[in-house]
Amino acid sequence: MNEAPPVVIHIEGLTKHYGKVKALTNLNLDVYKGEIFGYLGPNGAGKTTTIRTLVDLIRPTAGRASILGFDVNADSVRLHAHIGNLPGELALWDHMTGWGVVRYLGGLRGGVDEKYVGELAGRLDMDMTRKVRECSSGMKRKLGLIQALMHRPEVLILDEPTNGLDPLVQKTFHQLMREVTAEGRTVFLSSHNLPEVEAICDRVGILRLGKLEAVERISDLKQVRFRWMTLALDQPIDPAPFASLTGVSDVTAHNNSIRFRVTGDLDPVIKLAARYHVVDLSYEEPSLDDIFLEYYGKGEQA
Repeated sequence: MNEAPPVVIHIEGLTKHYGKVKALTNLNLDVYKGEIFGYLGPNGAGKTTTIRTLVDLIRPTAGRASILGFDVNADSVRLHAHIGNLPGELALWDHMTGWGVVRYLGGLRGGVDEKYVGELAGRLDMDMTRKVRECSSGMKRKLGLIQALMHRPEVLILDEPTNGLDPLVQKTFHQLMREVTAEGRTVFLSSHNLPEVEAICDRVGILRLGKLEAVERISDLKQVRFRWMTLALDQPIDPAPFASLTGVSDVTAHNNSIRFRVTGDLDPVIKLAARYHVVDLSYEEPSLDDIFLEYYGKGEQA
């Protein structure tokens, strides 16, 4: 039996209230060495509050968190030498060039590997000679990624890292994250970009109204909820018999095909389908979009 990898980020009972507003409630979470953990939720779910607490920009109302064994509050100065952070709202110095920003921040860290910075800038297609005030929002995001990555931190904490990046740069970012974890380093990223999370994350946490609804491996999360089926027949079909089956919903029929969502046992569906001449059958796992909407369709509206 394989041992679980070491816990890198440990969050225990983390709570943050702003008066009557409960931004985060009793969050318990472990993130492991060498994984990309996706933290999912819409604006206002508590993602940024969690990240700001982890990097000691705000203090919790209750609970605690540690990264690499360092308490995020008591040991924050020592901890910051080991992490790279990209905040959701990035504030840079308008009068500086990209190189100026990197050298300034590198000086605070005791030096910077400019060759490696140049490699990152080349891969992200970032002009480091341009002043920040002349940069688009996407270019500023690239510079933010470079400053987070440039010292090869053991842990990356990234808040909506690909906001404003074009698709080609997003693909480069995905490759960089895979390289980071191949070296045994850890990535914690918040996002509402579901295809991105689906593409690169090992596990995902779904945050809803400040509470963690689920923590699952991507593959497991897609399996446990539901699946879509489409049947192509040799003649038009009445959708009513399928709609009456337990676990079948969202039935639509068009010409000679019928599509529906199945939760639970497939056997009744297969037995009913066997009564018809089936020309083709397709079976789709749910996307994270589907799963996300399933969680957010429950109870209160998010």
